[in-house]
Formats: sequence, structure tokens, C-alpha cells
Amino acid sequence: MNYIPHTARDQQKMLQAVGLSTPADLFGYLPDAVKLGRPLALSPGLSEHDLLRHLESLASKNKLATRGSFLGAGAYHHYSPSVVDTVLSRSEFLTAYTPYQPEVSQGTLQAIFEFQTMICELTGMEAANASVYDGSNATVESVLMALNTTNRSRVLVSRGVHPHTREVLKTYLAAHAVTVEELPLEDGRTVLAKVGEDAAAVLIQNPNFLGLVEDTPALMEKARAAGALGIVSVADPVSLALLKPPGACGADIAAGEAAPLGLPPSYGGPYVGFMACKKQYLRRLPGRLAGMTVDSAGRRTFCLTLQAREQHIRREKAASNICTNQGLCALAVTCYLALVGPQGLREAALTCLSLAESFKKRVAEIPGYRVLFSSPSFHEVAVACPVSPVELNRKLAERGILGGYPLVCEFPEIENGMLFCFTEVNGAAELDNLLCDLAALGRTLEAARG
Repeated sequence: MNYIPHTARDQQKMLQAVGLSTPADLFGYLPDAVKLGRPLALSPGLSEHDLLRHLESLASKNKLATRGSFLGAGAYHHYSPSVVDTVLSRSEFLTAYTPYQPEVSQGTLQAIFEFQTMICELTGMEAANASVYDGSNATVESVLMALNTTNRSRVLVSRGVHPHTREVLKTYLAAHAVTVEELPLEDGRTVLAKVGEDAAAVLIQNPNFLGLVEDTPALMEKARAAGALGIVSVADPVSLALLKPPGACGADIAAGEAAPLGLPPSYGGPYVGFMACKKQYLRRLPGRLAGMTVDSAGRRTFCLTLQAREQHIRREKAASNICTNQGLCALAVTCYLALVGPQGLREAALTCLSLAESFKKRVAEIPGYRVLFSSPSFHEVAVACPVSPVELNRKLAERGILGGYPLVCEFPEIENGMLFCFTEVNGAAELDNLLCDLAALGRTLEAARG
């Protein structure tokens, strides 16, 4: 009770209202064995000035990637125009929650509607929601859609799907009588021999976790031939400016992470998932859907519509218990796409591809390094290193470079593999820095090991 902003008089009034004498009486039902038995050992409070100095001292211990960052593996740093943050900071958006009253939420509803429209244009699908928590959640909700639609009990999941997403899927399906079958990779890409009549869905990621472009049309065709729904997860939608969208590849559902479109890759988020599908599955989309209509005077207006949420229809008929619209994050995505436009997005994607291809060619010329896969890729490259990637990253960090992702964390058989990511925020000079340091550190560490 020492750490809440109530006076002793306030506390006594509250205790009297519930018929108790002391704060300890609130916990009288607990056994002594689980009680601490002493006050919390908390330091005295700091003044605002002292607290800021303390936080600054902690922040000064962080190492900054002053010479380039090449870490991706699901969290991608793209350039975002400053106008995005300016729009997000407007109070009518920043403080808003759910647009339950459409008559006073037209701006928010229009932004949601625009988000849905842009996601449909990006993915080549006919309907989208707005939205779900993150890419993993969106992908798993897509699998649940497929299970509910087909009433089948088996899901085929590519090993190229982000490992965290696969873990989330296992958690969701743990209480269901559903079999999850993992599809193997060959040269880094999904191998699908047979689907089977009991399969509800075939789930792939494109580009996959190893950065490689899947043969999506062929995989979706095999799913469709067996009566299963084809699901394509997209970890970085910037790739859709160059690659054929899921809808054009025959996918039934597209899902993924939209954070690369205007949101920073902060530690732990914020993220914003997206889901889009063919029109025939519209009624099974979870979350919120905004629609455009006209009011009684014939004026254009926006509203929430066709929601398979437990708050709007009978719980047993709800598609999911997801009930967020991630409004502010979705607004950031909408602003970003509106600002950069189709041409700007394509230019960003081309820069990513160009840097990655240049890295592929040049890193293969450094003794001890080799590109692991020959399949086409977008902006991530898996490389075999002559020494431990963990040790290599430690040395790169000392030189102001944030290195790639050690693949052994998720793929034990790729012991010295590292996944490097390149986006338009990386320049030619940063690429040169990385290649130069990889060559020098590879020789140094290998000599030390020898």
C-alpha cells in the first residue's frame, strides 16, 4: 500500500467500505507460505531530473549500429516518411479506440477502409480485415479459417514459414484434434509431394524465412486440386511490389506482417497483422471490417460491417475471439502506402533486391564464405561463414555493425549459416563496410581458432 497514490485517509475509507481494518486483511485468505512477510525492498523514489539522468546513463550503454544494420529474420527496417509520424500524433487518431459510433468516427473508419483497400491491392485478394495483432497471429487465424471452412483435420505447413509463426500455430492448435505436418525444404524451398484429401490447408511463406522465393503457383495448385485452402504468409509486403501477389498465384488467403510499411522495427513491436481472402470467404474473416455506403441524405459514409466477432453475433457462430483493429498501426501503414505510392514502393523493393544481389556476388568471392542456396531470393541472403556466426556478430558489433541472424538458432543443421538482410536504408558504403569486415574478421577468427 506504500506504492499507490492514495493517502492513509483514502485507504482507511476504502477498507471500511469493505469491512476490513488493515491492508493485510485483504490477503488474509492466502496461506502464510506464499506471503513475502516483509515490505518490498524498493529504492526511494527519484526526482524527475535524477530519473532522467539515470535513464540516460542506462541508454548510453547501448551499442549503436553506426556502420550499418543487416538483421532481418522477420523484423525489417524500411524508410518511413516523417509525415507518417505527424499524422499518427494527431489527437483524434492517437487517442481513439474502437469506432463503435460511426457518426463520430468517420475519419477513423475511412482510414480503416483505405487500409483494407490497399491490402487488397497489394495481395491481389478481394476482401481484407483491419486488422489483427501481428503477422504470426494473422497467419494462424488464416489456418483456423481454413479448418472451419473445410471441416478437415490436417494442416500442411512449410518449414520455410517463420519459426515463431510455427510455434504460435502449435500453441493455438494444442487443444484441437488437428494434425500439423511439416513440409521439408530442398535448396531452401518447399517440397510438396502430396496433399491428401484430409488436408484443410497448405501454408507457405513467400519469400520464406530463408529469404527465398517459393514456387507459389505450383504449391497453390496442388492445394486446390486436393480441396485444401492455399495460404500465403508475407513477412515483408514490400516484396509484393516486385513479386506476383498471392491472389494472382491462386492463394485463397493471404496473411502476414504489415509493420515494414511505416512502422519502426522496435524491440517487441508494435506490429500489425493483415488478412485478405477471396470474396467467398469474407464472412469467415475475424476482426473488424469497414464498409463504404451512403447515409439517409445520399452522402458517402463509412461503417463497420460483416463482422464475425463474438461481440456482434452469437458467440458460437463467431469466427474468432480476435477483437482488435490495431487502428493506429494500420493508420501508419495506410499513410506510408499513400505517400510512397506504387512507384515509390517498387523503387524501394528494387533497391533491396539490388543490394542483396550485389552482396551475393561479392561475398562468394571472399575465402571461407559461400551463399547457401541457389534459388532466387528477394532481400535476405543465407551465407555459410568460416567461423561461428555468434562470434562473428560479436566482433561486427564492436565495429559498429549489426550483423545477420545465426540460422543455427532455428535450423540446427545449418551450423555456421547466417541470414543477412538488405533494405533501402542500407547504402553502398554500408555494404562495402560489411564485406570488408567479414573478410578481415573471417581471417582473424579462423587463424585464432587454428
